[in-house]
Amino acid sequence: MSDPTADPRVQSLINQLRPGAVRTVRVAGFDGADVLVQLVDVEGEKAEIARIPRQEASMRRMEHPSELFEVGQEINAEEIGRWREGQLHLSARACEIQALRSFLLAFEGGQVVAGTVSEVHNFGVFVHVDGEPDGSCTGFIRVPDLTWGWINHPSEAVEAGQRITAEVIIAETRTGQVTLSLKALQDDPLIRFADQVGRVLTGPIIKIVPFGVFVQLAPDVVGFLHLSELADESVETPGKLVDEGELITVEVTEVDLQRHRVRLSAAGGADRT
Repeated sequence: MSDPTADPRVQSLINQLRPGAVRTVRVAGFDGADVLVQLVDVEGEKAEIARIPRQEASMRRMEHPSELFEVGQEINAEEIGRWREGQLHLSARACEIQALRSFLLAFEGGQVVAGTVSEVHNFGVFVHVDGEPDGSCTGFIRVPDLTWGWINHPSEAVEAGQRITAEVIIAETRTGQVTLSLKALQDDPLIRFADQVGRVLTGPIIKIVPFGVFVQLAPDVVGFLHLSELADESVETPGKLVDEGELITVEVTEVDLQRHRVRLSAAGGADRT
């Protein structure tokens, strides 16, 4: 399995998205589209003033939070951090649907879950996770987490109505979603390919970009050949030299397992057939 938290930048982001402590607050007023609230201590006394940003007020559509809240109303909200010279910010939407919150809090990173693909879009895939509250669609799979292989659209990996098994990356109470990964339950093909450094291989060009080309080297393994390996600096784009689908002979110069990339160099003057 892969470890999506291996990158410290990813871990930092996940830590920011983890559910925070729940506080009881009373609505004190509005500052533009934000909701100002007073924290209530265990004895029911009013304490510091905190803020609920507009986007954290509710999952429901609204023109202004005053449509949903009134001064003096007592609500629960989740701590999300301190900004504006230390002012506490909260999320009311994270506590809005208790059944949904309870469902999401039961997940842990690395847990394996099952579900049914609901919708497939160019930006990712929505999934009905087994056991989710009625009316919810809690699962989401980003495009990079669908497969190790090269795809042009998520529909090449899954389809609506398909049953899947996936690994939990993180459950977010503020968005009402659990981010999933299909790829995490698949073997990394680069592990088997790592011993190919120095080998000369021939494969089709599957994509051309302004600074180089991507070459299919093996099932689910794609390498990158920089423009400078194809021609001298006078050529501005590889599209003037090669076509998609064309076979090209390259040398594998690096297999980076951490960044999951393969670097190539031209072999025999970038022979093409």
